[in-house]
Amino acid sequence: MALWLVRAGEHGEYEKKFLGENRIYLTWDDLNRDLSKLTTREVLREVLQEVYPGTGKAKLINHSGQIFAFSQRIKKGDWVVLPSKHKRAIHIAEVIGGYTYDGGAVDPYYHYREVKWLETDIPRSNFDQDLLYSFGAFMTVCQIQRNDAEKRVREMAKTGWKETTPKPGLVPTKGGEEGEPEVGTANLEEIARDQIANLIMAKFKGHGMARLVDGILQAQGYTTFVSPEGPDKGIDILAAPGALGFGEPRLCVQVKSGDSPLDRPTLDQLVGTMQNVQAHQGLLVSWGGFKTSVEKETASQFFRVRLWDQDDLIDQILEHYDQLDPDIRVELPLKKIWAVAVAED
Repeated sequence: MALWLVRAGEHGEYEKKFLGENRIYLTWDDLNRDLSKLTTREVLREVLQEVYPGTGKAKLINHSGQIFAFSQRIKKGDWVVLPSKHKRAIHIAEVIGGYTYDGGAVDPYYHYREVKWLETDIPRSNFDQDLLYSFGAFMTVCQIQRNDAEKRVREMAKTGWKETTPKPGLVPTKGGEEGEPEVGTANLEEIARDQIANLIMAKFKGHGMARLVDGILQAQGYTTFVSPEGPDKGIDILAAPGALGFGEPRLCVQVKSGDSPLDRPTLDQLVGTMQNVQAHQGLLVSWGGFKTSVEKETASQFFRVRLWDQDDLIDQILEHYDQLDPDIRVELPLKKIWAVAVAED
């Protein structure tokens, strides 16, 4: 058995289709050819040269390796890792069907495999950093092999998707088969955000996360009141503009630092608490993200409530980092760097 990384578009534009249809698709545009008949990489490259004339040799080799892996190398029983582009989460599936070609499908959904989703929305923080390094490869399809990745992920399924045999540091190695990630193919921005997330959890777990959100609101110009640690009756922070906090809008903030996505009752509790304290708007911060029942309310609550998940919180930290309290910056030391932008294949 093998473990594969499959992406649902550069921006996750196909993710909902993958999850909703219990399929993984090979999303190369204009590739309306039956790949089951192309049983060698050499023949596949010749076809790709016809479909994509003018493509350079290196890119042809790279793409043919990924396409060949999808059509010929992935087998029933293999597991698939799909990193979400919409939240800091990982989806994992088992392949239950062979390669299928549908020439009458809408471009680019000509090629697919049936899968069974074993678990969706697993927090990235559940995985050790070396696994996240592999999951961050700039590839659409590739096999993940280094550091016993397949064995460790299968073990995680038995323990509630928690890493059981963590490996220290990042351990990149040169890829073997075509379509396997090599040194330098990882998404450095994603790795950096994972490291920031791990540091936040180490320093600001529990009530500390309310303190971090409070620091962001103060950096935005709000005067705040933070509830003491312990039962908060649905209020972690109250905030309003102005030196004394008498301005508008008045905010009621609830902060949850757990790994599990929040369900609808937590949102309803916040809305009720807003009325009790005469707040105009609410902010619900959930490190573990939100269940679909909450996300469905985004439009109806647009003028009343904002939702921040892990990604949103990190975005706010990066945007206002220089204005954060010095004590917070000591606990969360970050620095800006420049890196070469690499296009995702």
